[in-house]
Amino acid sequence: MPGFTNLLSLVLFAGLSPASANIPAISDGEALRVGRFIWRNESRGTIEGLTSWNEGEEFASLGIAHFIWFPEGYDGPFRESFPLLVDYLQSQGVAVPEWLLLSPDCPWKSREEFLAARESPRMRELRALLASTVQWQARFTAERLRSSLPKLLTAAPAHKRAHVGRQFERVMSQPGGVYALVDYVNFKGEGILPKERYGGTGWGLLQVLERMRGSASGPRALWEFAASARAVLARRVRFSPPERREARWLKGWRARLRTYRSA
Repeated sequence: MPGFTNLLSLVLFAGLSPASANIPAISDGEALRVGRFIWRNESRGTIEGLTSWNEGEEFASLGIAHFIWFPEGYDGPFRESFPLLVDYLQSQGVAVPEWLLLSPDCPWKSREEFLAARESPRMRELRALLASTVQWQARFTAERLRSSLPKLLTAAPAHKRAHVGRQFERVMSQPGGVYALVDYVNFKGEGILPKERYGGTGWGLLQVLERMRGSASGPRALWEFAASARAVLARRVRFSPPERREARWLKGWRARLRTYRSA
């Protein structure tokens, strides 16, 4: 990514706030390519998979990246992202159903209620919206990546900021690196919210970058990123509440991480 190294050096060592960084924009073509990978990862690229509520979870997962939407009264240790997507679509001039604009919380209060409504008019309308806005959802995921580095540097301990920035750059500069970073952020978040913790330990992009130790460029950076993510997610499962039974998801998570090495 041209200019990124100079930009990172400026941010880290010239006394500027990380929030002042302006990461170069990702092209529409790259954003769409990344979006298709993410849609395949989340629901095999199916229309039906655009509206999901996973067994054992307390919220709906919608769109190509399974953006989270909480029902009223739920506030779990995850970042709610679907309302942000709705705001983004509206800001881009997309016609969003009025009922969706008037629903800050997921109108289906449980997985059973959600599944019972799969062929309801609202659910059909929701799937139609999500199926017709793949390129906008892809752009939304890419924009989230653009804003991640300043947040990561702000959230990281001062003595780790240069390391986090260097590891971000190592991955970003590789073919397929944008996909790996975008997918992981949408998969498990930035890792900067205090509530995104089990036993005080997070599992987001920040924690993956902190754990990386290498310095070599090339494909090795993507292998190290995937290996670090694998270890971070295994640690998450160890610290997770037993009633969530998160070990059942590890096989699928690891398969997803392997795609980072060959995208």
